[in-house]
Amino acid sequence: MAYVPRLKEKYKKEIVPALTKKFEYKSVMQVPRLTKICVNQGVGDAVSDKKLIEYAITEMSNVTGQKAVPTKSKKDISNFKLRVDVAIGVRVTLRDVNMYEFLDRLVSVSLPRIRDFRGINPKGFDGNGNFTLGVTEQIIFPEIDIDKVNKITGMDITFVTSAQTDEEAMELLKEFGIPFRTN
Repeated sequence: MAYVPRLKEKYKKEIVPALTKKFEYKSVMQVPRLTKICVNQGVGDAVSDKKLIEYAITEMSNVTGQKAVPTKSKKDISNFKLRVDVAIGVRVTLRDVNMYEFLDRLVSVSLPRIRDFRGINPKGFDGNGNFTLGVTEQIIFPEIDIDKVNKITGMDITFVTSAQTDEEAMELLKEFGIPFRTN
């Protein structure tokens, strides 16, 4: 029997019936689902130090369980000493098994490790059912060894859903266990 992530099973058995009841969907296919999770990290200092990109790729790959790719600049900006095709960040797009595994680790292990954590600000929705969460320190992930970190950087985690509205997407993410701030 093939391995099925815990949250994928939870989606099929608990989340779909709960959302169908709440929003009165006529078909199971109308229920919003998590399509992908995009993790992005900007490394602005990489213009002067190329090793920072390599460190960021290694860290991001360890955190997500999938190889990260560098993002390159699209144009020259002389004020920032930036040239075209210079690596200035790293990104990963997670789908299916890797996506559910990352979400599980994020909700159950990483988010509770944030200092003074009172829940996630629900203002990160884009109007089309997608949510972006900013993490200020990458050391909240247990896969990163704090002693080997040479620079603390943040990252953006975007949850792309098939929801039509932000309200549906928020309910979906709440059901997955993402702790939104209530006040």
